Amino acid sequence: MSLLSVESLDVSYGNVQAVWDVSFRVEAGEILTLVGANGAGKTTLLKTVAGLLAPRRGRILFDGRDLVDRPAHTRTSDGLVLVPEARQLWPGMTVLENLEMGAWGKRARAESARTLAEVFAMFPVLEERHAQKAGTLSGGEQQMCAIGRGLMARPRLLLLDEPALGLSPRLVREVFASLSAIRKAGVTVLLVEQNVAHALALADHACVLETGRVTLAGRAQDLAGDPRVREEFLGVSGV
Repeated sequence: MSLLSVESLDVSYGNVQAVWDVSFRVEAGEILTLVGANGAGKTTLLKTVAGLLAPRRGRILFDGRDLVDRPAHTRTSDGLVLVPEARQLWPGMTVLENLEMGAWGKRARAESARTLAEVFAMFPVLEERHAQKAGTLSGGEQQMCAIGRGLMARPRLLLLDEPALGLSPRLVREVFASLSAIRKAGVTVLLVEQNVAHALALADHACVLETGRVTLAGRAQDLAGDPRVREEFLGVSGV
């Protein structure tokens, strides 16, 4: 049984439909990436899975349990955790305070000391800057803090929305290295990322979204070699 199964999902903003009949599965221990252009519906899908948007139709099964009628905070307690686009840290709070906010759930609070040590081991700069206000961090450090805050919730499935957005090539490599370490630690990842080359190199499976529909799906390495993907998303001509 898949850890996450999205079945025939339709999502609308008022009368404007943004996602059409989308289905995909995420197996435990893998990374699945959703790739596509701006406006393709990727963030809408993540928000719907996280419980921030309600679908018009379809099912969202997490470990076999339908989540459609469950509010967002209960999904987090169940181990489904969203790291949103643009980090959305509390800028006036310290790094440590931001991380501690991720461990608000009962299970996460009970393990917060151990989880914090794991986060600091993964991102040593956060330990160095634990007393610094999050709003004064660099973009890359803020992204590390946002990922660390997500990990503090003890996720079984981590939803990541554009973790490399606006970062330098060096920091992009560092963030993707951390995602690889997160997967090795046993956390399943659903990744939305416009840096398609890095996303496909990291992921096990991938779905291509275009105007709210899945147009291609399969193993990430197969999609990386697909002529259409190479031309439209990797900038490599098939000629």
